[in-house]
Amino acid sequence: MVNVLAIPVFTGRKIPQERFAGATNTLTCEAMMRDGKALQMGTSHELGQNFARAFDIGFQDENGERQLCWTTSWGVSTRMMGGLIMAHGDDAGLRVPPRVAAVQAVVLVVKDEDGSVTQVARDLLDGLTQAGVRARIDAQVATGFGRRATDWELKGVPLRIEVGPRDLGEGRVVIARRDTGEKVPCELGDLSRRAASMLEEIQVGMLEQALADRSARTVDVVTLGEAREAASTGFARIPWAALADGGIEQLGKDAITVRCLQSADGGLPQSDDEPGAMALVARSY
Repeated sequence: MVNVLAIPVFTGRKIPQERFAGATNTLTCEAMMRDGKALQMGTSHELGQNFARAFDIGFQDENGERQLCWTTSWGVSTRMMGGLIMAHGDDAGLRVPPRVAAVQAVVLVVKDEDGSVTQVARDLLDGLTQAGVRARIDAQVATGFGRRATDWELKGVPLRIEVGPRDLGEGRVVIARRDTGEKVPCELGDLSRRAASMLEEIQVGMLEQALADRSARTVDVVTLGEAREAASTGFARIPWAALADGGIEQLGKDAITVRCLQSADGGLPQSDDEPGAMALVARSY
């Protein structure tokens, strides 16, 4: 999630009310979307012997005696793709981190009257591919350049390499970054190196942006009122003890739930009643 999707997550322990039905313990990864809501990105469930007992799943131990299995359930789902869209997308469409992008760069022919620009674009495409960049060419010059550029922006392709006759006359192309919108000129002979370098910059930058945004909208609070206010724009960490005597239900009236429990230092608590445990609360999808 972090290294490939560039989505930072909080890890923690689900409270009993939020556990997978039949599980004795559930651990979770919780991500913040761009609107401040939480999305559960993945879980692991310790099922004890409950399901083994229900479905008669057993094994023979070293003494030849039959025992019930201890089982677990781990996984993520297609909601991770929804999380990628909601965590990184903007008003112009998708923004796909390079490590997960099917197309990392598109070589976009601006216009071509005699086929020479397209031939150069194909040569550039070959160089990018040899450098390990997942790239493709768009030479559909019958469709306006602006329309095609917007379409690729909407699809979230990290780099758009614009190849036009004017720039080629100066021995260069223009690289447009999807993450920042920045356009930079690039010498033809340096394209493959610059593109590979930029893709890594984009990957790192998207994670850093997501981390900074999450940090700015995650606050430690001590009262239910403060938790409600914080959850209107992001996450709140409140002492687990402060939610005793109906605190969970009171927050629930405002569609705020306990996403997970964490130790005071942000680690995984050993139990639901660990001293000093903090509850991460937020509105969620």
